[in-house]
Amino acid sequence: MLIRIEGSDLPGRRVGAEADLLRLRNVHVGVQRKAEVVDRVPADAPGAVWRFEVTSREVDGLLDVGGPWVHGRLGARFLYLSWGSVTDDRFEMFRRAKLMFGDIPAELLRAGHEDAGVLVGRLRLTDAEGGPLCARVRPPDISWTLE
Repeated sequence: MLIRIEGSDLPGRRVGAEADLLRLRNVHVGVQRKAEVVDRVPADAPGAVWRFEVTSREVDGLLDVGGPWVHGRLGARFLYLSWGSVTDDRFEMFRRAKLMFGDIPAELLRAGHEDAGVLVGRLRLTDAEGGPLCARVRPPDISWTLE
């Protein structure tokens, strides 16, 4: 199953009072593949797009997803967008956003499984306080379509 995550409204590389508190510089966001954060995008970019493939299979009449991009146990699978400060080649994560497969409408997930198109998630990457979006991101803060 092909997935594209499109992030808009990034918060900037140096993020307000929290950055001062944590002494964050050069903030980036990326998608987590196993334990590694890859395809990192500077937090002052105009947008971010991640494309990857996950496996999908039938388990007792339900769809299950897997692969190196997918985290969590059966019935509670998710993707991570991870925020961190980059110094040289070192990424120091300080926050993550969790995108739950269970929040994707079942008919869209099934259509993606059946190769009817690319499953696309769109979200703003800045939270209500102006910082990096974190915690579980639920609709309507993320919208899912099939393209």
